[in-house]
Amino acid sequence: MKFFVDTAEIADIREMAATGLLDGVTTNPSLVAKSGKHFLELIAEICDVVEGPVSAEVTSPDAETMLKEGLKLSKIASNVCVKLPLTKDGLYVCKKLTDQGIKTNVTLCFSPAQAILAAKAGATYVSPFVGRVDDIGSDGMQLIADIVQIYKNYEHFKTEVLVASVRGPSHVVAAAKLGAHVATMPPSVIKSLLNHPLTDKGLASFTSDWAKTGQSIL
Repeated sequence: MKFFVDTAEIADIREMAATGLLDGVTTNPSLVAKSGKHFLELIAEICDVVEGPVSAEVTSPDAETMLKEGLKLSKIASNVCVKLPLTKDGLYVCKKLTDQGIKTNVTLCFSPAQAILAAKAGATYVSPFVGRVDDIGSDGMQLIADIVQIYKNYEHFKTEVLVASVRGPSHVVAAAKLGAHVATMPPSVIKSLLNHPLTDKGLASFTSDWAKTGQSIL
C-alpha cells in the first residue's frame, strides 16, 4: 500500500518525506485555505519536496473552466495530479486530461457506482471517503471492499483506489487487507501507526538492561 499525506502544510510534508515512507501528497481547497499560502506557489513547492504524485484540486464547477484550471495545474510540475470532483463535468474533464497523459484524482466518491464511472473516465485515482461514510451511519470499509472487487473484475480498469477521509490506524489496516492501493491521511494518523504500548514497554526494558552493563557501542 502507498502512503500519501493529506495536508498543505509544507513543514509537515518535509518531515514526512524525510522518513522515506511517503509516496505522495493530497491537498484540497480547505487545506490550502488553512495554510494561508498562495495556491500555485504552494503546489510548486510541494512538488519540489515530493517525487510522487501531488494532488492539486480545481475549484470551478463547470467543465470549460475546470479544464483550463486542470491544464494550468498540470504545467506546474510533472508530478502534479489534477484533482477533480465526481460530477458529470468532473468526469468529462477527467477523460480529456487522461487522453493527454495527465494524471487525475477523482474525489468525493461515496458509492461503487460513482467509482465505476471514474474508472471508465480513465482516472488515475479514485478517492472514496471512508470517514464521511461512517459518519452517516454507513460502512466506509464496505465501500472500499466493493470498489476493489469491482475493479479486479475488469482488467482494463487501471484506476487505483485511494482511500481518503482516514480517521485512524484501523482504517489503514482494514483498507490494506482489502487490497486498496493507496491511503491518504493527515500527518497525525501516519505518526499514530507507530504507536503500541508493548513497543514502548519493551524498549524501556531493553534500555534499562543495557544501562546496567555499563557498555557503549560507540
